Amino acid sequence: MTAYACERREALLAIEDVHAELGGRAVLRGVDAVIRNVVRPDVAGQGQVVGVLGPSGSGKTTLLRILAGLAAPARGRVLVEGAPVRAGCVGVVFQTCPLLWHRTVLGNLIAGQPRGAAERARDLLARFGLAARADAWPRELSGGERQRVAILQQLLCGHTYLVMDEPFSALDPVHKAKACELIVEVSRLGERSTIVVVTHDIPEAIKVCDTLWLLGRERADAPGGEPLPGSRIVETYDLIARELAWHAGIERTPRFAELVRELTDRFAGL
Repeated sequence: MTAYACERREALLAIEDVHAELGGRAVLRGVDAVIRNVVRPDVAGQGQVVGVLGPSGSGKTTLLRILAGLAAPARGRVLVEGAPVRAGCVGVVFQTCPLLWHRTVLGNLIAGQPRGAAERARDLLARFGLAARADAWPRELSGGERQRVAILQQLLCGHTYLVMDEPFSALDPVHKAKACELIVEVSRLGERSTIVVVTHDIPEAIKVCDTLWLLGRERADAPGGEPLPGSRIVETYDLIARELAWHAGIERTPRFAELVRELTDRFAGL
């Protein structure tokens, strides 16, 4: 396998010196990162998929809320295309995928949308394999189907930037694979399409992402020292340079297994 040719161009989303506290306790400390526009000469409309990995309690949910503009950092800022993030400019797909139980799938998608949205909603349902479920009720959907509907809701709101909270949680291997396929397809809706996947699922993150951010607490006297208060991005993994991005069946390669082991070992020390 070889790495695909690409360019990383202008910054689409930037995290600048973000600090966060919860109950007087430092949760995030000096988080800095940038997502740049990835352009591939061989694929029109290649978007970006960035995974935020970290052990439980590392502040992933707090960072998700700050990225989406749902919470303000104690210090620092998040910029989306150069402007401060605000609530509503980044779509969020929560782990529970909340839907209105008294509305059909189509009814959920067009709720609050302007007139004429039904046609676009049906087009998206067809594109993402849900055309036959348009008139189904949420209780009749599988977990994976509810997740797809939740993503389509955000797309209908015009969101180019999506943050997904633990999209692989509680899914069996078959539905995890389908979730990966969905994320890849959404990322290719346009060149500026950007998905941030917040998860602790190492293998699935490697399958779908072009970049990984490892979130965790550093230690005062590494290794074995006391953890410093607040998590930060302790490592960035460029999966394009590692020849892991955009390859079908990458999970069957030694290179994939090696990175899974590397990340698992890093988790143990965070």
